[in-house]
Amino acid sequence: QVQLVESGGAMVQPGGSLTLSCVVSGNDFRIFAMGWYRQAPGKQREVVAQITSGGTPTYADSVKGRFTISRNNDRNTVYLQISNLNSADAGTYFCKAQTPRMTPYNGVVYWGKGTLVTVST
Repeated sequence: QVQLVESGGAMVQPGGSLTLSCVVSGNDFRIFAMGWYRQAPGKQREVVAQITSGGTPTYADSVKGRFTISRNNDRNTVYLQISNLNSADAGTYFCKAQTPRMTPYNGVVYWGKGTLVTVST
């Protein structure tokens, strides 16, 4: 059974930095495309960064230049480095893992339970 466990959420002052981690267990981490999503109170969940199984990252326009996604296949972990935090970055950050779309993997999606980031003075 695949499990994703996020950590690293905290209360941070505006302009501060934070690193989130997501550890994946239950399958070969190297096959997963990984993503970080953010959900603010009363808003829909939105993607902020993704990284392919081969290590190619993509970012939402709102976080380019401030967020960095990376993965360590030896540690079964994906990271999200966040810098220059602002109030719009607050919310629960969720980790997503997706298997390749082709058979026999079939593009199955797994989610973690989230870690909370609060931006406050």
